[in-house]
Amino acid sequence: MIKMQVIGNLGKDCVVNTVNGKNVINFTVAHTEKFRDSQGNQQEKTTWVDCAYWTDRTALAQYLTKGKQVYAEGQPEARSFQRNDGTPGASLSLRVRDVQLLGGRGEQTGNGGGYSSAGSSSSAPASSGNDSIDDLPF
Repeated sequence: MIKMQVIGNLGKDCVVNTVNGKNVINFTVAHTEKFRDSQGNQQEKTTWVDCAYWTDRTALAQYLTKGKQVYAEGQPEARSFQRNDGTPGASLSLRVRDVQLLGGRGEQTGNGGGYSSAGSSSSAPASSGNDSIDDLPF
């Protein structure tokens, strides 16, 4: 099995669909790398990853909104296609097994809840004793 991990920001709010009686949450994660080219100019390259999370935990969808930072892990799929103008194109998609909310603009990071298709998550935040159950995202 090949495993891919992506950390990035959601490009738009997620969409929940039902396909053949199964729920899927579709979302797109953007990862931007900053680097200097051979002339020393600052450059940016953004890679977009289309994600499909097959799960019954659709309550997570309310937290997967534009701008939120997420960690997604799963099996990658690369697809090639032909654009309308005849030029070749490629897309990268991820069949998500685990997703973790990391935060977003104006939020503290590192306290996101973890979700796993296996039904348990070792990445859920630890309780400090002062946390209220109402503060948890699930």
